[in-house]
Amino acid sequence: MALRRVFLLRSAAPRVAGLSTAPQAGEQPAASPGAVQAWGAAEAVRRPVPVVDFSNTQEAYRSRRSWELVRNLLVLRLCASRVLLAHHEQLFHVARKLLGQRMFDRLMKMTVYGHFVAGEDQESIRPLIQHNKAFGVGSILDYGLEEDLSPEEAERKEMESCTSEAERDSRGTNKREKQYQVHPAFGDRRDGVICARTYFYANEAKCDNYMERLLQTIEASGGASDGGFSAIKLTALGRPQFLLQFSDVLTRWRRFFHQVAAEQGQSGRAAVDTKLEVVVLQESIAKMGIASRAEIKGWFTPETLGVSGTVDLLNWNSLIDSRTQLSRHLVVPNVQTGQLEPLLSRFTEEEEQQMKRMLQRMDVLAKKARDSGVRLMIDAEQSYFQPAISRLTLEMQRRFNVDKPLIFNTFQCYLKDAYDNVTMDMELARREGWCFGAKLVRGAYMAQERARAVEIGYEDPVNPTYEATNAMYHRCLNYVLEELKRSPRAEVMVASHNEDTVRFTLRRMEELGLHPDDGQVSFGQLLGMCDQISFPLGQAGFPVYKYVPYGPVMEVLPYLSRRALENSSIMKGAQRERQLLWQELRRRLRTGHLFHHPA
Repeated sequence: MALRRVFLLRSAAPRVAGLSTAPQAGEQPAASPGAVQAWGAAEAVRRPVPVVDFSNTQEAYRSRRSWELVRNLLVLRLCASRVLLAHHEQLFHVARKLLGQRMFDRLMKMTVYGHFVAGEDQESIRPLIQHNKAFGVGSILDYGLEEDLSPEEAERKEMESCTSEAERDSRGTNKREKQYQVHPAFGDRRDGVICARTYFYANEAKCDNYMERLLQTIEASGGASDGGFSAIKLTALGRPQFLLQFSDVLTRWRRFFHQVAAEQGQSGRAAVDTKLEVVVLQESIAKMGIASRAEIKGWFTPETLGVSGTVDLLNWNSLIDSRTQLSRHLVVPNVQTGQLEPLLSRFTEEEEQQMKRMLQRMDVLAKKARDSGVRLMIDAEQSYFQPAISRLTLEMQRRFNVDKPLIFNTFQCYLKDAYDNVTMDMELARREGWCFGAKLVRGAYMAQERARAVEIGYEDPVNPTYEATNAMYHRCLNYVLEELKRSPRAEVMVASHNEDTVRFTLRRMEELGLHPDDGQVSFGQLLGMCDQISFPLGQAGFPVYKYVPYGPVMEVLPYLSRRALENSSIMKGAQRERQLLWQELRRRLRTGHLFHHPA
């Protein structure tokens, strides 16, 4: 069965050393020792943790020359202008024609590209990485390639790559739930997306090329003693049809668990607290006619479920992996028709091979990261891909997070089920003895997710308000921080530009006794944004990283263009950052330090 091949990961990768991207200790007094020690033991004597002041412009911008502050101001101001953003593509086109490609590239490097992107290749990004590292800020390297497709081309590629051969022949039409069916109105997944690259499947050769780029990125992030990061997106590694189908499987299986829980009077409970009585569950499954009562009884043994006499969602999810006999009975009742339906559609031989190659690429990247001393950050994507992405990431964590977190999953807290997802993964890591690693974000696909749910006709997966998303973020974060106190090998990255969230984290760390030198809690922001948060944290000894895209100007330009356009709301919220930049420039002018040289 195709689902069993989810766990067939066999390819290998050579050991390669490379450029360190973690914050470096000892280069100057304020540099961060915390991030460097994320992989080792804490110091015998704890240093006092300095108070972090996000309003101290002298410290926040100590790493920046005055001309860089002026550029920052200019770019942030341009990104907040609706008029310029509305016509930015035309302006880029005119500028290229007037200046020529060479001069246009230089102009971009002096402005928007130079602000948000580290450089074109591994060599050109080295000075920025080393400079930031000297001031306590590490790097999450991300090759920023994105095709410059028209909306029509993007839609065509998406429709082709997300539809199986059986569905094209009308044999499997509408078997998947609405959320996991491709829709032409949302074929261009770039629409309404904030700060996230988007990849469209073309063929297997392109996926192999992207994997090679990622291997180079991991090599650039290398250095086993420093523990840098590289970011990857699973939709770039293979045909997205598989992610849609597998997400449908996982969601329907999980929903069936909650239906049975409701029948047992347990509706409304958090997933981690919901437990089904095995005897009642066996009876419910027997009535479905899937298998004999004796066979069903054999699925629920002390070896697979323990001796509690109950089944929780983690036990339930384990029943569909390749280690149990139930995996061949992947059917659930259709609520509308009352009929039993197979969870997973049949794959053609070619589709089977495409799926296996996607899993093999993941394995190659994970082994390369392990051998290079680099941690892999698996980016979150749209909710209709995410169940599969999270499950595949979890399988990688089981294999590679043995002694320390090597693979980090990303949880988007604008989703209603974020808390259940975080708590269940952390509980599974505790039970099975591997190291939990996670990045918490608010999310990049909110507007698109809402519009898609309304148009196609399924429940909106997003929290109803921004305030609800903030509450969800802090709820998930608080749970993880409390668990970190009990799980010294677990780690979390707080990826946020929100000063209140960062302050909340610092306060809870102090209350729980989580010292920054242990490296369990790190922080992340985008390159070119919120230096007033990143650098004070790094100089105070907290592990902090910038998300650092790189790549040739014309290949990165589509991504940059959308970031400026779709992130305009965030840019408007950057008024405080602009005020601090002006404040620091005035201070330097007033004190005679306009030609400040970072040291």
